[in-house]
Amino acid sequence: MATHSAGHPAGQASVESLNLLYEQAGLPPGGLPAALATAYGGDLGFPEPCVYANFVASLDGVVALGPQYPSSGSAISGGEPTDRFVMGLLRAFADVVLIGAGTLRASAGHRWTPEHVYPAAAADFAELRGSRGRTAGPELAVVTATGDVPTGHPGLEAGALILTTKVGARLLDERLPATCTVVVLGVGPVLRMADVLRSIRDRGHTMVLSEGGPRLFGHLVRDRLADELFLTLSPVIAGRADTSRPGLVTGLELLPSRRESAELVSLRRCASYLFLRYRLRRVGHLGADYDSG
Repeated sequence: MATHSAGHPAGQASVESLNLLYEQAGLPPGGLPAALATAYGGDLGFPEPCVYANFVASLDGVVALGPQYPSSGSAISGGEPTDRFVMGLLRAFADVVLIGAGTLRASAGHRWTPEHVYPAAAADFAELRGSRGRTAGPELAVVTATGDVPTGHPGLEAGALILTTKVGARLLDERLPATCTVVVLGVGPVLRMADVLRSIRDRGHTMVLSEGGPRLFGHLVRDRLADELFLTLSPVIAGRADTSRPGLVTGLELLPSRRESAELVSLRRCASYLFLRYRLRRVGHLGADYDSG
């Protein structure tokens, strides 16, 4: 498999071009710049509007190692450059990166921009965003029912949308950077995910990337509000001693009473890592609440 540097400056990390194993015909074109298309192993595009999620999981289905292990996604992926490249590429398409407050608390020092996870392709990501009429970077949106947000987090410095309850807003009053916008979506103690997405779309945003955590994604699945899932399968076994290491969805039981299926639309490989893209069944009823963080 060829190593691809995408014309990046000397000394910066490079990725191996992804090997396309399967792709469903008729997927929307994305018009990737040549360097990104070469690294990704083909084009990438989305229907709009779109709510899409991105996770990395171990072979035994673990997506987070527990609150005592900050940024545990990097441990699960092993810092694989190709996974970081795909993460950056998916962010480059997004108007908004949507996370729960727990993900913010567990990711000290992180910034939810394409170039933060894969700086070597910063110019290519910017070219892609410019060609699609996007702003310089996606807006960060943090969902918190309680207002338990680390207000000094560097990810909030450039500005973020804080979606919360009346109770959460009172707790956060005058504690957030001036660049942040607080949107109150209810008295409390819970938030409706349909209201969260409606508020985001009222700001003109059509491309929403969810990066966790598994409880927030579980609520999107429960409400059938997610369109697509990108899942990196990392060739490691994480293990579980108890329930503190969640899978892709937590706080929600489906089988056997409810079956939620997904359709594989793309499969790529780099070394022993698999990069899967699924289309999710979507109905989008408006009845469930988000009660975490």
